[in-house]
Order: sequence, then structure tokens, then C-alpha cells
Amino acid sequence: MDFKILIKKLNGKLTKKEAIIFNQWYHESAVHRSYFNRLKDNYSQELDNIDVEKAWQKLSQKISKRKKSQAYWKFGVAASIALLVALTIMFNRDSLQNSEPTVVHSDISVGTDKATLTLEDGSVVVLEKGKKYETQNASSNGEEIIYNKTTNTRKSLTYNYITVPIGGQYNVVLSDGTQVWLNSDSQLKYPVSFVEGETRQVELVYGEAYFDVSSSIEHAGSGFRVNNKSQIIEVLGTEFNVKAYKDEEHIYTTLVEGEVLFIAGAVEEKLAPSQQMVLNISNGNMSVMEVNVYNEISWKDGIFSFRRKPLGEIMKVLSRWYDIEVIFENKKLENAGFNGVLGRDQNIEEIIEAIKNFGIIENYEINNKTVILK
Repeated sequence: MDFKILIKKLNGKLTKKEAIIFNQWYHESAVHRSYFNRLKDNYSQELDNIDVEKAWQKLSQKISKRKKSQAYWKFGVAASIALLVALTIMFNRDSLQNSEPTVVHSDISVGTDKATLTLEDGSVVVLEKGKKYETQNASSNGEEIIYNKTTNTRKSLTYNYITVPIGGQYNVVLSDGTQVWLNSDSQLKYPVSFVEGETRQVELVYGEAYFDVSSSIEHAGSGFRVNNKSQIIEVLGTEFNVKAYKDEEHIYTTLVEGEVLFIAGAVEEKLAPSQQMVLNISNGNMSVMEVNVYNEISWKDGIFSFRRKPLGEIMKVLSRWYDIEVIFENKKLENAGFNGVLGRDQNIEEIIEAIKNFGIIENYEINNKTVILK
């Protein structure tokens, strides 16, 4: 739904064609009706003065900054519209009816580009935004590290590790041209250069990573494999997301485009675009489901996109990005569902305030790096 149509509806200025579009969207689901009614309740005539085109352009540039294919761009467009609406409601401060939150002292900062690089000799290099680093094999501008495009003809491999802490993110371009986006609290093991003619293999030791794999056509048919202690993903050239955190009992593999072969023990399963494989680590059970891809990969574009997510899961995501501890004073809140699209560059107070404004929580307290939800 175009944000401008919603505003024109509120002002009674829809054309016949726009009215048809709105009515189809409005009656499509109870979620849409609730969303629009909440927007209407919080609506201010000041919204007419928002330069929607300029806001749209800014958001589009943000989302497309690292865009490498058309596959997920369409999802980014949809999320941008939702983000405009979400931010409009969130910053309409006159609509707040609940008591003011308690912020004793906040040491919470927004996550940023940072990681540590462990070299083949065991030495550790700190990578961080604004700090350049260069070796004979790779160079970093502080936001990503790019390895030289070389192949290994010696049949022996040397490995590097890149470790992203809580409150960080980092990009890696491997020697074969494969791009990897690493989320907070993640570690990737990979060779400095791959052996020519052999399967290219990396290991997601833990955490979350988005892979845009360089096609096998460019590497004499050599496939690509992502290993994890519980599963193997074999690809020829595709884009997918793997979420395998140490403190979670499930591993989520989401295919964006192409085709992958998922292997866990004696079980093999091919995934199609928009399918997600969920592996239960404790018992080995697996299930495949259709998902909204953008909700799964929006983190790499600087966006939190939550759809019917329990607040407990949401706060786990936020705790990794903002390096915070979250305490639920009311345990029932952990299962409360929330729909929202928010920016990862917003401070934690704005994020929690948005959740509060939607009536999910009554109040909250922030003390240093601890957030208490009430």
C-alpha cells in the first residue's frame, strides 16, 4: 500500500482508482484494518507537510546501498512504505497516553561496523569503522574487508576468522567474489584463497550471515559449501541467509534466490526461493515453510522487520544489536505479538517507545544497559 494513498484516504481525496486499491488492501486482512485505524487515531494534519517523495528517496537509497540483485529489492520497497507509516506514528508524540518511562542512566549505543580478524598465524586485528587495514591478501575500509581475487594452486589452505561482537556487523568479500554480510554475535571461518577446481568451503561457526555466492560458472564449475556443526548447505550460485546462534535451539536457513541442497545427517532437502528450513538442533527434526523473505533478511539493509513476532524473540534480536540485557517484569509480555518495521540506526529509546505506542507494553525502565519491560 502506497503511503500517499493512506494519507489521501484520511483527507478524503482518493481518486476512484485509488479508492479501489485502498478498499482491496483494507478488506484483505484484519491486520491491515487495525493498522489503518491506528494510523487514523494518531493522524495529524501535519502529515500533509511531510515530503513523502524525499523521505521515500532517502529510504530507498538506504536500502539499496548494498543492493546487489533485483531479488530482494522488491521486498525492500514494501518495507520502506511500512517504515514511513511506522515512523510517522512513532514520532507523533501528542498521541502518547501512558506514563513516562524511567531512564535512570543509559549507556546504550546503536550497533556499528566492527569486528576482529584472526589471521593464519593466530594474531588478532581489530577492524572498526573509520579505521583502514591492509595486508598482501586483503584490505579493509572499516566497514568491510575485501580479499584479493586469487586462486590457490598449492592444494593447501590457510584460514582467517572474522568475529563480529554483540553490537556489531561486518561485511566480507571472499577471494572468489562471494559476499558475506555478518550480523551481531557471529563468527565465520574461511580460506584466504580457495583451491582451484575444488569445492569452495566456509564455516559459519555461529551467528547469522547472508551469502551472495559467486557463481560456479566463474570458477570452472566449482560449487560452494557453507558448513555448520549441525548442517551443510551446498550451492552453485545463489543468495541465502543462515541464522545459527549459540543460544537458540533452532537453525534457520532461508533461500532468497537460486537453489540450495540442505544436508543434515542422512537427510537431504532442496529449497526453493522463499522457503525456510528450520532445524531443531536437540532432536534433529526439520521442517520447511514458506516465509516472507524480507522479514528474514532486512537486518542486512539496516532495518528491523517484525511480523507477528513474539516480543521475547524481538528483544533477543535487539539485545544483540544494542548490547543490552532485557528483563520482562511481566512474563506474559514475552509471548505478546508485534508487527513493525523500524530502523537499526534508531536509538533504543525510540525502538521501545514505538512498541509502547502500539500498546504492547504499558511502560519500561532503562538503567545503564538494562531494559525492564512492564
